[in-house]
Amino acid sequence: MTAAPEPAVAPPVVQKREFWVLIGHAVVLGVFGAFAALIFVGVITFGGTWYDDARPGWFGGHWWWVAVAAAAGVAVGLVRRLTRLPWRTPGLFEDLQTEHVDPRLVPGIAAVSAVSLIGGASLGPEKALGSMGGGAGSWLARRRGLTTSDGQVNTLAGFAGAYGGLFSSTVIVVMLIMEIARPGGQRFTKALAAQIVASSVSFGVYFAIAGAVFLGDYRVPRYGFEDWHLVAAIPLGLFAAVLVTLLVGFIQGASRLFGLLKVPAVAKSVLGGVIFGVVGVALPLTMFSGADQLKTMLGGAGTLGLGVLVATLVAKMLTFAVSQGSGFVGGPIFPSLFIGGAAGILVHEVIPAVPLGLAFSCLLAAVPGALVAAPFAMVLMAAFLTQVGALQTAPVLIAVVTAFLTMESVKFLLVSRKRARAATARPAEPPKPATGAVQGE
Repeated sequence: MTAAPEPAVAPPVVQKREFWVLIGHAVVLGVFGAFAALIFVGVITFGGTWYDDARPGWFGGHWWWVAVAAAAGVAVGLVRRLTRLPWRTPGLFEDLQTEHVDPRLVPGIAAVSAVSLIGGASLGPEKALGSMGGGAGSWLARRRGLTTSDGQVNTLAGFAGAYGGLFSSTVIVVMLIMEIARPGGQRFTKALAAQIVASSVSFGVYFAIAGAVFLGDYRVPRYGFEDWHLVAAIPLGLFAAVLVTLLVGFIQGASRLFGLLKVPAVAKSVLGGVIFGVVGVALPLTMFSGADQLKTMLGGAGTLGLGVLVATLVAKMLTFAVSQGSGFVGGPIFPSLFIGGAAGILVHEVIPAVPLGLAFSCLLAAVPGALVAAPFAMVLMAAFLTQVGALQTAPVLIAVVTAFLTMESVKFLLVSRKRARAATARPAEPPKPATGAVQGE
């Protein structure tokens, strides 16, 4: 008898033509993302030169800022109408989790986000850049007739290409995208390789032209590692979870309030601009994404006063929520970094025994790590931004994981209670007739 032929073994992913097609696309998307970031960041940087943080304390701003913010609200409403951008568009994390960006929405998102960021809204540039890069990846996938799975990989590579120059670190970019998108199976290998190539090409082009990096922006005083720092990281993580819970409450409340307003969309944007403009006059550090403002706050640690620190922290949450709820477009990562860093400075002011570097780095990572569900990426980002030592990253990881698990447990409890209420409210089903019974008897 002849032996049955052995089943053919599928070749590894890297030995398939489709893999190398995706790598080629990743190179193109890396170049595109670098130039998109250069242009977009250049536009918002030049457009935002009207802002002068003046005195970072109480009422250190200028009242004419309110007129600029209101004008930005008018522009946001008009650009939304011209580009036919829907009021509700998928958020950054939703795009990453679905691994698809609708290319038709990209022009409107980019234009509205540019106006929003120039006008001083408390939002970051990562939403617009992610939409441009991810949209290019989705468009290229459809144009080249890729499968759904490879199209998703192409979209993630587009995100990596857009973020390679912005975050100035391939490791952070890839970790951030992989933690949020979580591609599985063979897509993992394809997505990982494509993102590394796209973000590396993007960073190389961006750095060669701009010569600027985001890393090392927040230098904190050196401090020696001690064992008790590991224990202190737990309450710092719990504090971060409380801040994220409060921030989510602000976001939901602002979204609900602006949704209830029976006025044109332009009026909502103008009202939002007036609100964050007035808050900016009272507390200038709440304006814009917070990247530069956090440097000012860190440099003035110990001189601002406890009242200003608390007010700025809460006001930043308010302006971020109002900016999102009133129709402005932008990302949540940079504002949440500001909120975390400001909270760290506050903790050091209240408890001087906690080193500024410890509190700042832990909360800088823990707040966005709990908000965006990307804990390891945020640990890397905090370590790179603050340049703390290798030992000092251990408390940062504990704080981030504590905040992340706390928020996930809260979500679990809320979902469980919702399911329990739904089960209790469901009417009982009528008893089924016995087998063989005749209906109507």
